[in-house]
Amino acid sequence: MDIEEFIKTSLKNKKNEDELIDNLKDIIIHYKQIPEDKAELLSKTVVDEIITTQNLNHENIEHLLTYPHTNIKMGEFGVGSRGEGDFYVHSKIAEIIKNTKTNALVDPIAQDDGGVIKVDDTHYITTAIDGIHSRLGDYPFLAGFHTARATLRDVCVMGATPVALISDIHLADDGDIGKILDFTAGICAVSELTNVPLVAGSTLRIGGDMVLGDRLTGAVGAVGISDHKPTARSEACLGDVILMTEGCGGGTITTTSIYNDYTDVIEQTMNIQFIKAAELLNNYPKSDVIHAMTDITNGGINGDTNEINKTTHLGIKLYKQKILDLINPHVLGMLEDLAIDPLGVSIDSVMIIADKNEADNIMKMLRSENIKVDIIGEITDTGYTCIEDKYGNSEILKPKFRESAYTPIKKIIDQLTDNNFDESAHIIDEKTREAIDKKNFIVDEIRKRYE
Repeated sequence: MDIEEFIKTSLKNKKNEDELIDNLKDIIIHYKQIPEDKAELLSKTVVDEIITTQNLNHENIEHLLTYPHTNIKMGEFGVGSRGEGDFYVHSKIAEIIKNTKTNALVDPIAQDDGGVIKVDDTHYITTAIDGIHSRLGDYPFLAGFHTARATLRDVCVMGATPVALISDIHLADDGDIGKILDFTAGICAVSELTNVPLVAGSTLRIGGDMVLGDRLTGAVGAVGISDHKPTARSEACLGDVILMTEGCGGGTITTTSIYNDYTDVIEQTMNIQFIKAAELLNNYPKSDVIHAMTDITNGGINGDTNEINKTTHLGIKLYKQKILDLINPHVLGMLEDLAIDPLGVSIDSVMIIADKNEADNIMKMLRSENIKVDIIGEITDTGYTCIEDKYGNSEILKPKFRESAYTPIKKIIDQLTDNNFDESAHIIDEKTREAIDKKNFIVDEIRKRYE
């Protein structure tokens, strides 16, 4: 629980200060189990701190201590839920980056799996970072394993060989230190299996003294190197075919299995098959025929294909049955049992966009290493994604507001969600411009000091 936010909200709602201190004291005792007088002292001190920060004399530096308020909440707009709202906010983040005078070969503007810096004519550095799945905090080993696996996969599908992992762990004040150890062990399991060392990291408390409870969050990042052009989404060409490897799921499927009591599915996700596939693909003799790669994670194939459409301004035609046939049968069975759309959830397959004349050879190579793969579609000139079922019926595949609801709480939230996307997007546009203006102003002010 964020006690700092509890106080701010209570003061904003004109709650009586003495009553507020008393209420917070009870909350602290619930978590801390400390004497009442110490809990009351902590409570009063927190309230005093918040009142101090709300009355700061910041006449000359207000721009440093405030931010552009949209009054739109993360959950309301679906940020982090791998759907339309999430993609939109990421495009605004990319807009701020676009207005930053630095050089990158592939940056978040492309909405790709990783970023790429060109070192010289023949060397590239690729970086990626993935956050812990929010519902795996009570299962630290699984959280570490799947986050490490995801970030390595993001580097691999950009055509790079991963060479290092980094970790950022945040555990709330009442969290058991064993969570940090177990999370690290999960990362190191992937590290050992892939021979990619965990070389650095950071360990902090969530919110310092201001967040009670034992919530675990954080991220794992990866660095990769390559000596050829990255296989970014933007390199897809008209007429290319789309291949897909078997999807056994990762953090999302693990979460689905835990919170719906399909725990036998967890074991299906514990693999590093993508590393073997990526090594084969990145060392393919005719490297120029593999134009682009991505992992099917961001809201499922529904979300990923629509992002490719935006990046390339091309279209995609998919074959639904081919996709379903490449989802691990245990995973697909669970999704069908729970009425979860497999096209709208992360299944962790690798999608390969390649020259159609080389497709058979690529598939032969992968299958020789027991990696299931098939052609699931092709690049068209329509500008949108359509999907054809086994009866030949086609429909346009559009990104949903959120990814497929895969836990009981997500299904309820889906029913409660009511938003005006266009109105909210307009406000976010305006506040993005304010953030860019603020950045530009501060950069100019700092530069003046050195002139």
